[in-house]
Amino acid sequence: MTSSSAPTHPFERSHSIVIAAPADAVFDYVTNPKSWPEWLPSSHQIDCDDRPMRFGDTFHEHWSTRSGPVNLDWLVIACEPPRLWIGLTQTPFMGPIVVQYICEPTEGGTKFIRTMRNPARPKPPTAEMVARMDEEAVLGLGNIKRKVEDRA
Repeated sequence: MTSSSAPTHPFERSHSIVIAAPADAVFDYVTNPKSWPEWLPSSHQIDCDDRPMRFGDTFHEHWSTRSGPVNLDWLVIACEPPRLWIGLTQTPFMGPIVVQYICEPTEGGTKFIRTMRNPARPKPPTAEMVARMDEEAVLGLGNIKRKVEDRA
């Protein structure tokens, strides 16, 4: 039996930072998509209530890539405050995107871990794409740290 579906290239990238704030403060900030444009350079506008999103909630993101604007419809598929949050969206060019946030209490605050997965990319990212993703992640985590610590 021959499969007519094209091969896919699963991809995952994870980054973390320690934030001098309680886990619930970090969790509530990052799980409120209205905060995303404050810390994530590719996120431009979010259509949803101004609150943390919980299991089953949906929201719309206006995102940009080097090739132009993209509209993403997100679904929260897991939420265990203040520890775990997972959102899922679909893109025509990259397949599904799964974003996972983990908040782990640590001495002096919270270790925030952001993992982005593309379980079925049509083609693997280039080294340049991975470098840009890493740069944006480091910038985003630094922005989260600054914003949450300023509020604490």
